[in-house]
Amino acid sequence: MALPRALRALDHGEFRVFFAAQTLTVVGNWMQSVAQSWLVLQITDSPFRLGLISTFMFGPMLIFSIPAGAVADRLPKRRVVVTSALIQGAMGLTLTALVASGSIRYWHVATIAVVWGLVNALDTPARQAFLVDLVGREDVGNAIALNSVAFNGARIVGPAVAGVLIGAFGLSSAFLLNAFAGLVGALALAAVGTSGTRVPRGDASFGQQILEGLRYAGGTPRVRRLLGVLFVVTITIFNFSVYIPLLTRDVLAAGPGTFGLLMAAIGIGAMTGAFALGAASRAEPTFPLLAAAAGVSCAGLCVLSAVSRVWLAALVLLIVGLASIVAVAGVNTALQMMAPDALRGRVMSIYTLIFGGVFPFGAFLAGATAETWGVRAALAGAGGFGLAVLALILAAGVRRATAVNDPSG
Repeated sequence: MALPRALRALDHGEFRVFFAAQTLTVVGNWMQSVAQSWLVLQITDSPFRLGLISTFMFGPMLIFSIPAGAVADRLPKRRVVVTSALIQGAMGLTLTALVASGSIRYWHVATIAVVWGLVNALDTPARQAFLVDLVGREDVGNAIALNSVAFNGARIVGPAVAGVLIGAFGLSSAFLLNAFAGLVGALALAAVGTSGTRVPRGDASFGQQILEGLRYAGGTPRVRRLLGVLFVVTITIFNFSVYIPLLTRDVLAAGPGTFGLLMAAIGIGAMTGAFALGAASRAEPTFPLLAAAAGVSCAGLCVLSAVSRVWLAALVLLIVGLASIVAVAGVNTALQMMAPDALRGRVMSIYTLIFGGVFPFGAFLAGATAETWGVRAALAGAGGFGLAVLALILAAGVRRATAVNDPSG
């Protein structure tokens, strides 16, 4: 029996296995993220050092994402995602042992953040490019939307479970369950029959293959505009691991339970946006839709900077979550549908570079601004900056369209 339109990618059996395994591993990651954020605040009591952990985690993407895309085009993608899940399990076990023994230090958390960043630099473009091999080009947009649902469902389940576990059994329990999720996820991913398309190496050198992907992205105006929207959302919106703990503690005067509630609100909004995107037609999402979604997200940060009640903060974050996932998943879908098969890993590595590599700057700025002027100023500044950059992108697009249509030009 065929599944409903919003779930059509799950008609593909191998994608069902991949989807289940990925959902499990992402739930574990979110549990560890919540526990790690609370752990760093306990160890250091420093918003700046909390933001620095995110910089350590995503910094490797800035350095290695582009060459990793060329590597991802050469390797069997199933091998990459299985290895990534195994490393996730190993890191969870390491943090469990360090916390349980009482020997955990800030540098331990920072080192594990760097290792995870290196793994993600290769895993993310490979995982994204693997979707077309699993479901085909026609259903890749729905597969991306369902992955977003899984990610944001995990954002609800992971923090909620982590909050209960931390309160009942301590921080080490959340790290232990992340280890379990990584190891079980690796076994499930290994059962996927498709290994993933590999691009023949041919006569082109590794450096030439990297340049080929960069030239395609830089020479395609629609790709440039899409990546601009992604840049805005990434550098301003997705610093939740910095904003939300500080908003919870310093503005709302609450604890881990409220932190989990606010993270869940983001996840509910994002799941709603992803389901809406997944139920849409197979056509590429339009650029005006994606730019508008990014604008709503940035405006939401400005509103959030003025709230003082938990229920209102949760409502605003739900809207921010919905709009931001429409923007980011929509950009992902458009890029995958546009990219030639032979370049998909490299195109998605540029997506990864911006999605993950730009994040350290946003996290660093958010943490530094919050430590100097408070989290309200950090939220308002990020939202205002994002709206200004979006205005510049839209203005540049209008100028280009005018120049193309001007018969005197």
